[in-house]
Amino acid sequence: MTFNFRSYFKSHHPQTLASLKSILNSFFTFLSKFNLMAANQNSVHPSDDPPPFDPSEPSIPVSYPLKTLEELESRSYFDSFHFPFNKVSVKLPPYAANELPKRRRLLVCHDMAGGYLDDKWIQGGNNPDAYAIWHWYLIDVFVYFSHSLVTLPPPCWINTAHKHGVKVLGTFILEWDEGKRIANKLLSSKNSAQMYAERLSELAAALGFDGWLVNMEVSLDVRQIPNLKEFVSHLTQSMHSLVPGSLVLWYDSVTIDGNLSWQDQLNEKNKPFFDISDGIFVNYTWRENYPKHSAEVAGDRKFDVYMGIDVFGRNTYGGGQWTTNLALDVIKRDNVSAAIFAPGWVYETKQLPDFQTAQNRWWALVEKSWDISQNYPRTLPFYSNFDQGHGYQFTVDGKQMSQTPWNNISSQSFQPFLEFSGESTGGNLKVAVDIKEPSYNGGGNLTFSGTLEDDFQFSARLFEGKLQLADSPVHFTYSVNSNGSSLLGLSLEFTSAAAEQKSVLLASSGDSLLTMSRFVRHFDNVIMPHRVTKLESESSWVIQESSIAMEGYMLTKIHAVCYKLRPEVHKSESQGKTMALSPSEYHAVLGHLAINSLTLNSDFPPSTSWLVEGNFTKWSSSDSNGSRKLNVKLVWKLKGGKTHPFPKYNIYVKKQPDLSIAESNGSLQLVQEYLGVAVVEAYYVSDLVVPSGTSSVTFIIQVCSLDGALQKLEESPSLDLNVQGS
Repeated sequence: MTFNFRSYFKSHHPQTLASLKSILNSFFTFLSKFNLMAANQNSVHPSDDPPPFDPSEPSIPVSYPLKTLEELESRSYFDSFHFPFNKVSVKLPPYAANELPKRRRLLVCHDMAGGYLDDKWIQGGNNPDAYAIWHWYLIDVFVYFSHSLVTLPPPCWINTAHKHGVKVLGTFILEWDEGKRIANKLLSSKNSAQMYAERLSELAAALGFDGWLVNMEVSLDVRQIPNLKEFVSHLTQSMHSLVPGSLVLWYDSVTIDGNLSWQDQLNEKNKPFFDISDGIFVNYTWRENYPKHSAEVAGDRKFDVYMGIDVFGRNTYGGGQWTTNLALDVIKRDNVSAAIFAPGWVYETKQLPDFQTAQNRWWALVEKSWDISQNYPRTLPFYSNFDQGHGYQFTVDGKQMSQTPWNNISSQSFQPFLEFSGESTGGNLKVAVDIKEPSYNGGGNLTFSGTLEDDFQFSARLFEGKLQLADSPVHFTYSVNSNGSSLLGLSLEFTSAAAEQKSVLLASSGDSLLTMSRFVRHFDNVIMPHRVTKLESESSWVIQESSIAMEGYMLTKIHAVCYKLRPEVHKSESQGKTMALSPSEYHAVLGHLAINSLTLNSDFPPSTSWLVEGNFTKWSSSDSNGSRKLNVKLVWKLKGGKTHPFPKYNIYVKKQPDLSIAESNGSLQLVQEYLGVAVVEAYYVSDLVVPSGTSSVTFIIQVCSLDGALQKLEESPSLDLNVQGS
């Protein structure tokens, strides 16, 4: 799947490919031995290479694969320093935790430049342009892929996928001659096959992901096939037992007679593996009639057939790339499922004009051919700050806490169902997630900018939900930063059990009489905000709150509505005259949207309810000025073994100066720094510089709730550490 020539040989000369694999493997073996000899000859020279990775030693938490059966069998991964950080913090919602729906599905296989890049840093990295996916509403299953033996999905992908109702699979792959040697051990006996299957299931259950893609790209002795079937069957059964609703998918590779021969369809040569698993990922070099063929072979399990599409276009039907939709159209016509391989093509090949625009355009083609797979909101509370998991700054409630570029896919909130173009009755507005303009919370927001005539309005889809409303009112809170007369409200659509439709406008604050006269003909109800709050800061964020009661109805659509009530008026500085600005100019930013039941309580436990500790504390000298560096693992939990629903924690540090030194210098300023975000009850502080003259450091763990509320810093749990040698 990695090299261009491979796809050609896979489809046209499979035996030649197998021979070529053997030749290449022998060559690389010779080359590695030659390099080893050369290294030994030059071993007298000191090496500048970093020490080999030791997962048992404290270090910045990372995700990594397992590369040998010995690692898998020994369970050594569970002794790793990094294991607790790799645990998933977001479970699938109840509606998505069961079996997949009986319809066509869309699987997306990550395969991004070998994997474990910016996404391997569990606490986040510093690349604001890091790769991410945000069109989760189109996806049912996400596979994290690499060419290592056991690919464990980084928790950031699992957290955000689960939030959106998407199942996540790891990959177990054997390929090349090394894969054949591993297969000989894996399939040496029935007991061996069962044991390794159980180890894989144990890993998935412990880390919190939802199953495996099994890719056996090696030829086998036909006598090994019974044990291979035992491996696949036992893996499927043990996964179902440990993780109800989990999936084990077979990749179209080795056949029932032991040949490595990609069939490009479901047929008698690979159906025995399909029959003992939850589905098949069909190789991507199929022909137009193969999806229909496969559906006929699958019978009532046709939706468990995932026809592969290689976005790089390597001998794939329709050519992939910007014509990926051609393959989707055929798959949809024949009513089977689709598996998109390597959507990172947009990112890897630097499609113009930029990644954000190209990514949205490419996924718009997918949506046009396919259907929406996920709906949200479905439960309360619901919160989105439109954060894509990367940005150039970080804010909390409109206050900028950091100007350091960052990336962390775990920070993705619910992603909007943005269309490539919105609907307007007059004017031309562009809607985009902006990661550069200051946000209200996190690192992103929705920006609406362009032209809009005063008598017209612009509507942009935000979410398509299935939120059943009860007898208590529902509370909507959203933040807006706008220029002049640019107003932004929310359009809501409801459906009753009797299919009765209702439309409601949550209008922006302003002239109630003008608003009502403007929109009363377009909506069944127009609601003005009952509370408007302007933040006391340099930012211009305005918080608007509205409530609505729609018992027995389901909230199905949320749109942003951009409008004006009157032309802007301002005084010309040069002429001192009152002049009307162009009535078509429009600019507004939507910072967040929170939907909550008025009966829900977002009170936080007092700081005394938490037990906070510092482990693996290490001090070291930083420079000749007396500064020191601190490494420490922060861990916290509620006392008494209590559980909680908190999704994340913002981590800060305050450095307390030595009072005697500070008084002599005339400086008593406490510096509070934002360090990062934790999604588990642990955070590793690495190489924190503590200036000379600091007596202690205080780490503050700000608790964040599901509805977006934040505990006050002065009421948050904390840990004090005295500076060593102070």
